[in-house]
Amino acid sequence: MNTTNQKNEEKSLKRGLQNRHIQLIALGGAIGTGLFLGIGPAAVLAGPSVILGYALAGIIAFFIMRQLGEMVVEEPVSGSFSHFAYKYWGSFAGFSSGWNYWILYILVSMSELTAIGVYVHFWWPEIPLWCSSLFFFVAINALNLSSVKVYGEAEFWFSIIKVVAIIAMIVFGIYLLISGSGGTQASIQNLWNDGGFFPRGLLAADGKGGFQGLFAAIALIMFSFGGLELIGITAAEADRPEKTIPKATNQVIYRILIFYVGALIILFSLSPWKSITTDSSPFVMVFESLKGFQFPLFGKTIYFTSLIANVLNLIVLTAALSVYNSCVYSNSRMLYGLSKQGNAPAFLSHLNKNHVPVKAILVSGLFAAICIVVNKVIPEKALEILMSLVVSTLIINWLMITVVHLKFKKSKRADNIRTKFPSFIYPVSNYICLVFLVGILVLMWITGMKLPVELIPVWVVFLYVCFLLVKRNKRSVTTTSLPG
Repeated sequence: MNTTNQKNEEKSLKRGLQNRHIQLIALGGAIGTGLFLGIGPAAVLAGPSVILGYALAGIIAFFIMRQLGEMVVEEPVSGSFSHFAYKYWGSFAGFSSGWNYWILYILVSMSELTAIGVYVHFWWPEIPLWCSSLFFFVAINALNLSSVKVYGEAEFWFSIIKVVAIIAMIVFGIYLLISGSGGTQASIQNLWNDGGFFPRGLLAADGKGGFQGLFAAIALIMFSFGGLELIGITAAEADRPEKTIPKATNQVIYRILIFYVGALIILFSLSPWKSITTDSSPFVMVFESLKGFQFPLFGKTIYFTSLIANVLNLIVLTAALSVYNSCVYSNSRMLYGLSKQGNAPAFLSHLNKNHVPVKAILVSGLFAAICIVVNKVIPEKALEILMSLVVSTLIINWLMITVVHLKFKKSKRADNIRTKFPSFIYPVSNYICLVFLVGILVLMWITGMKLPVELIPVWVVFLYVCFLLVKRNKRSVTTTSLPG
């Protein structure tokens, strides 16, 4: 009996992620390119009202994370929501949710690698985007091939840097505003003076005022919260998931309020929103514009140079590396889970001596490397295209989590099982999320982002065809293996 358990343990993922890893991994999933770089296009569309957009989208993200958290705490397995979709909805739901999630994070990987190139370009404009992407692609994949503990440690320190940096940024921004040291353009009145809090009405004849700008930006805002569901992926390798997962999930709403809403209020106060562009980090740009400012310290006048802008660029580069690091981890674990279900080739469930799904990491990396080609061919449009595609797959992912949770709850109630970590205001929160996510698709269509919306039914049909082929192949193998 002991020998059997030992063999099973050798063939399974190892619980090498401790509480501090899970907390910082969850935090790291909420802070990345969506905040540091993705805010640029959203701010151009919506102006200061983008702050409200992040708050609304953050509440929806929190609802969905509570729904996922309830399922994960009850059944901490590899494959996360793909497992739950497979078990409580059906085989196609499990197949499609798993592969959609994998494609989602292939696209996110490509987006982050592109963003990394943009950040490196800030220092060395002569280096092509694809060169920077290739270098960090190799480095991060090599890190993940070692062990889950190495991944956890790397993500822990990546996230520490991001957290400390954003808190320092907020505190320093408050100092600039209160002391008047941020220059003549720095004022809390920037939130409403330059065209009002809702300055962009993209559907209005005069293009002024209204909520349309905010509506147009919501889809891009959603990109920022992709990654929060990483909490669910870590469950199979988390030490004491019944304690660590609820704690990490409940902190999501506070992180959103502090790191998104708080940071953006400071950002828009330091500089008029019209100065923000789509091709660089607004945080770096705003602080770099203050290079002529001086302030007293220890009785001396210190001249503000571009030092802080360089430090900020290093921080946002760290953030992008952190998210890509998590993408490599989550994609490999999803492929591992799909393989265990029989919905992906069996070789993808192979683990090395350190319990790492090496082949799943290599296959995911091969597809993410397409980003290097994209950055070579269309460097100026790469990030914009990738972000729009990410939003579509992210919405499918979140829709499925919400629907699967409804079915999960129905099953548990039928069996008179009381779950350990109930979701927030079930089932009302589920229906709010469904309406919001469908509304995002409508807004994308209305505001000109038709391609990602049109690709959704095409993608679902493609997944179904693949599902039928896999199903037929399983039947063929079963028939062939029968005696006689």
